[in-house]
This record gives sequence, C-alpha cells and structure tokens, in this order.
Amino acid sequence: MDNGSLRISNVTKMDDGVYTCVARNQFGVASSAGSLLVKEPTAITSPAGHLDVTVGESIVLPCQVSHDPTLELKFTWFFNEQLIHFGNHWAFFEKVGGRSAGDIMIRNIQPKHAGKYTCAVQTKVDSVSIATDVVVRGPPGPPGDCRVTEVTETTASVSWSPGTDNYSPILSYAIQARTPFFLGWQAVTTIPELLGGKQLSATVIDLSPWVEYEFRVLATNSIGTGEPSRPSKKARTKETLPRVTPARVNGGGGGRSELVITWEPVPEELQSGLGFGYVVAFRPLGAQGWMQAAVTSPEASRYVFKNESIPPFSPYQVKVGVYNNRGEGPFSPVTTIYSAEEEPSRAPGRLRARSVSASEVEVTWKPLAWSNSRRRILGYELQYWSERQKPDTASVIRTVGNKTSILIRDLEGRCTYYVSLRAYNSAGVGPQSTTVNVTTKKPPPSQAPGKIMWNTSNSKVILRWDQVHALENESEVTGYKVMYSQDKDSRPSVVETNSTSLELSLPVNQDYVIQIKPFSEGGEGRSSRQITIPKIAGPRYDKHTQELATRQRGNGRECKYNVQQSHGTKQWRAEELKLLLRRKRRAPYREALFLPDP
Repeated sequence: MDNGSLRISNVTKMDDGVYTCVARNQFGVASSAGSLLVKEPTAITSPAGHLDVTVGESIVLPCQVSHDPTLELKFTWFFNEQLIHFGNHWAFFEKVGGRSAGDIMIRNIQPKHAGKYTCAVQTKVDSVSIATDVVVRGPPGPPGDCRVTEVTETTASVSWSPGTDNYSPILSYAIQARTPFFLGWQAVTTIPELLGGKQLSATVIDLSPWVEYEFRVLATNSIGTGEPSRPSKKARTKETLPRVTPARVNGGGGGRSELVITWEPVPEELQSGLGFGYVVAFRPLGAQGWMQAAVTSPEASRYVFKNESIPPFSPYQVKVGVYNNRGEGPFSPVTTIYSAEEEPSRAPGRLRARSVSASEVEVTWKPLAWSNSRRRILGYELQYWSERQKPDTASVIRTVGNKTSILIRDLEGRCTYYVSLRAYNSAGVGPQSTTVNVTTKKPPPSQAPGKIMWNTSNSKVILRWDQVHALENESEVTGYKVMYSQDKDSRPSVVETNSTSLELSLPVNQDYVIQIKPFSEGGEGRSSRQITIPKIAGPRYDKHTQELATRQRGNGRECKYNVQQSHGTKQWRAEELKLLLRRKRRAPYREALFLPDP
C-alpha cells in the first residue's frame, strides 16, 4: 500500500509466519519484523430456529460452537435484548453447556418466558451470535370485560371479551357465580349449556329471586383452563312470590291452654323479596275451617296460640305458609301436633331407699301410668339432701322414660340422706312423694395392706400380707382383692380371697405388677403400693443330655435314650430325641428329664 502497510486478503493458514518490512533511502537501510498467527474462525454450529413448547415443560436452548482450541470462549445470553444474569432472580435459567457449548436450560417454562433468546460467543479475535424464538403454549389468559347486561327473577345475561389464547385456540368458556350466602365461587347452569370458544355471551338460569350475584368467566384450551376474569359488578335478581315453605313444621308442649307451633325458618336467599313473613294455620283434628295468624319476622321459628278453650293434650292439624311484598306463597304439608298437656297430678308411690355402700344409695318406686287423655309421664325427678343440708339446696337427678330405680353415687359415708320423687312432662312437674331417709354404710377401711411378702416356685407366686383392721367408724373387712397385670398401664386381672394369702399361677418369663386392697360392705378400701415381681424362669433341662444328643447326630450305630416324664419312662432313639428337642423349643416339656441309656 502507498503508506507502506501490507494488506493480505483471504487469509489462510499458509499466511502464518514472520514478516519483515525493509526501507531504503540515500542515507541507508532500515527494517522491522513481526509474526502473524492465523487462528481458526469461531462458528456457531447450532442452527437458529423456532421452538414451540407447552407451559410447565423444561427445554434446552443449544449454543454449540467450533473454534480455535487456543482461544478461550465467553458465552453471553440475552432475553429480548436484556442480559440474563444466572442466579436467584433468574432461577428458571441454568447453564448446562461444556467448554465448547453455551447451552442453557429453562425449567418449568411459563408464558412470560416466550420471546427471543440470543447466544453471543466472543473470543480475543472474533465474536458471533445466534437467535432462537421461543413460543410458549399455555392455558388461555383471563377473559376481559365481564358484565351483566340484564336480569330477571331467576336469570342473568352475562357477556365478556376473549383474553389471549397463549398460542392454543380457546375451546370453551365456563361461568361461575358468587353470593353473600355461600363461600367461594359456584358453577352455574347456562343457556346454551355448552359455551364454545367463539361464544362471548350467555344466559345464567336457575338463580334465586332477590339475591345479589357476582359472575366471572374462565376460558379453556387444549392445554388447560386459565385464570378467571375479574368479577362483574354486583347485580340483584328481581322479586317474585316466595316459593319455598318452612321445613320441619312441628309443635307441642307449652303451658296450660297453649298450642305451640314450631318450624325451621326459610333462609334469606330463598325469601324471594322484601317484607317476608309466615302465615300459621291450625285447626282441631276433624274440623273444617282453619284459623290463621301472621308472623311478620322472617327469623321467627315459633308461634303460640293461647286460649282457655283449648283442651289439654288434644290433636291439632297445623301448616305454615309464606308471604312477601309480592303476595302469598304456598303452605307446608299438614302435620298433626298436640296442645299442651297438664302436669302430672299424682306422686309416685312405694318410694324406697337402700344403702348399697358408703357412697351409693339405690332408690326404687312404683311408676305412674305412662299416659292418658290429658297428660303423659316423660320421666321422674329425684331430689336428695343430707342431714346437714336444707331441702331447698337439694341435688336433682332426672330420669328419662318409665324407669323404676336409680343409683345415687358420690355420697358421704355413715351419713343420713333424705329422698323425694316427682313425675314430670312437657307441662311441668307433679306433686312430691313422701320423703324417705336412708343412712349410708360406714366407710371402707382407710388402712392399706402392709408387709406384703412373696416367693416363686416354677410358674407360681405365693403372696402373704398383714390383716387390715378397721377403725371404729369404718366397716369391717370382708375380703381382699388381688390385682395383677404385666405392666402399669394394662387392665389388671382381679382375684378375691377371704384370707391374707394367695397362690397365683402366672406364665413364665414375664414381669408382673401386683396390688392388694381390702373390701367391705362400705366398698373398697385403700390399695397397697405396687409390687413388681420379676420374670419367673421356666424349668431347666440337663445341659449334658442335650450336648450328648448333638454328638450322636450322624452316627451309624443306633443310640437310644430313656426319657423320664411325669406319666412314666419311655425309650427314644437318637433321631426321635432330636425331634423332641426341636419341639421343646416351641412348646417346653416342663416335667421332662433327658437321661442317657446306661
């Protein structure tokens, strides 16, 4: 070149070498030398492309290169021209390439990851890049502009606009509704019943009148169902005549000359309008005309008709209807109830009280007739108080049904109690019976058995203890209860005895916990402290005999042994003895002794 530079076009490896530049003039000659190193070019071997993936999948974006092995590579990735920083903020991205590859993995890919990905590779002498477009197919985005355009008593017209399809066509829509009376969103019935992907409006049917509703829409494609739209503005359906009658219409009870009618109130969402109330109709069984009364409170669940002419415990037919500002609705089915009955007029007879122990008294009586035309007997009310109390502080026990006895518990020992009884029904209580008194037995002994001794023999435990002596104000000991169990938490077995010793047969090789307590006509006394009896070892066998049987195994000569048992002596061959020893491990022969034949 004119300035003395050397330009080499289409450089190849053959151009590699040392170049010298020589300059001359009238004053002399000068030169300069330099080396030229020719490197292989860097090239991306992965093709540029277009990837279609489904939301939730994991994909690898390749960036494979060929390059001069003497050059170091630097890989840099960009997403929509923004540098990707691998780390917590970019947790979906992970480098997975080796030295000559800059591949990255995108885990659990989401619609937000759709876009252009660029891999840039740089060395000291050159740089290259490649781009890949990624399309993420997923469930549709939320529909827009959900609104209610018209309402009637039981329907609402709903419209919406389509959301993004996320690269998979919308196949269908679904509408959900919400009211103040239910938790969460509920599916609703629509016309048309199936809403296709092109449908942008529908009529919701089977709604409750005079209820405030919100609606929302969800879209579905082949990938799944997307997020719902924003809720519509609240819309209230129109009023209409009430259609739902009260449930569980019943009645009965109350005071003298009363007819009590009850029902389950109609929920607010089923009242169909303002001004809701009830119409109560009733008549004596067999009469023609109905008497009616209006109950204006929508929360009411009871109506009482009082008239001195109402005979006690008489059958009435009743029904309950509904109304609101639009008019009257239907009545419930007719049911039969009874007017208030009279209180029991007689007291129970033959009241008896018997002391069972120091803390329990049994009371018996002759029952009254169960029912008649004017009243029933639902049960009995027992009152009892001690000699140190006043009758107006008496404790009360109520029975249900036609019982004739009751057991009073948790009483004081050697104390006098007074008992009275009366019948009751829904109208109240009847007259008191005569009062009877009863004295509880002396308390059981307060002293626990002491000096408990024990010893074991084979599988038997022999127990002995000191006699318990009752104090002057305690009932005499009539026997003892021995309780034994394998541990403190298991339910014990109980053996009763009249003496101060006992022999127990217990399984071997188990620990046992034992307690002893006295009992008397006043009840059970104090228990002794717990005693732990360690494992009882089973009978031992002659070790020499077992070793001898083992030595004879496989010997050709016929060796025999005498086996002495509780029922006699029998001769066994060696093979039979080994079988017996094996059986012994499963079911011990406690009385057997094995001896070699002399």
